[in-house]
Amino acid sequence: MRTLPCATDITLAAKQTNGTPPVLLSSNAAPMAHPAWTHRTAAVFIPPAEVWPPIQAIRRVHDRQVQRWMPHVTLLYPFAPRYELPGLLPSLEAACAALSPFEATLASFHVFQHRSDRSTFWLAPEPRESFQRIQSALQAAAPDYAHTSRFPGGFTPHLSVGQSGSAEEVAALLDRLRESWTPLVFPVAEVSIIAREGNRPFEVVRTLRLGR
Repeated sequence: MRTLPCATDITLAAKQTNGTPPVLLSSNAAPMAHPAWTHRTAAVFIPPAEVWPPIQAIRRVHDRQVQRWMPHVTLLYPFAPRYELPGLLPSLEAACAALSPFEATLASFHVFQHRSDRSTFWLAPEPRESFQRIQSALQAAAPDYAHTSRFPGGFTPHLSVGQSGSAEEVAALLDRLRESWTPLVFPVAEVSIIAREGNRPFEVVRTLRLGR
């Protein structure tokens, strides 16, 4: 596991003088009486940096969220407020430790057609079932944050790369992308907890390893 300290009013990392990694700490905020959630934290899978270039090349042109989010597969979002993260970490770590790392591929483009003039297109991480197992394990460890599976078809693993308009517009765009796309293959060995403050981009604040 590794942590990245984040500059924020809520303390996420403490300086260590004995060489041990920093750990998440609770803030001064009082915990709420009922489960709360926020769009400023998430549990995600982030592909290794070496496969980012072709993904980011598409996102820089088509994704209005490219500055806020790194390439990722959403697992739990919205997620727990930062002051609740320390209490969730043991269960999340245990859930990840019980899963095995695997190899994944991004080979095909798909689309969510939200309405007639708005769509999101995305790369499908495969094997789908392996990503679904990660999401299911995390949701079981943090059942108050089940938003990503509350759809008629359940949880759909996806890595968003852009937004478009009508079905005809996005179909033409995807035809062009498919012609030049080379499938990406990479290991899946960890889950990241990410957070952001104000208008800053998301940052990794905790990494949870798959397997023991």
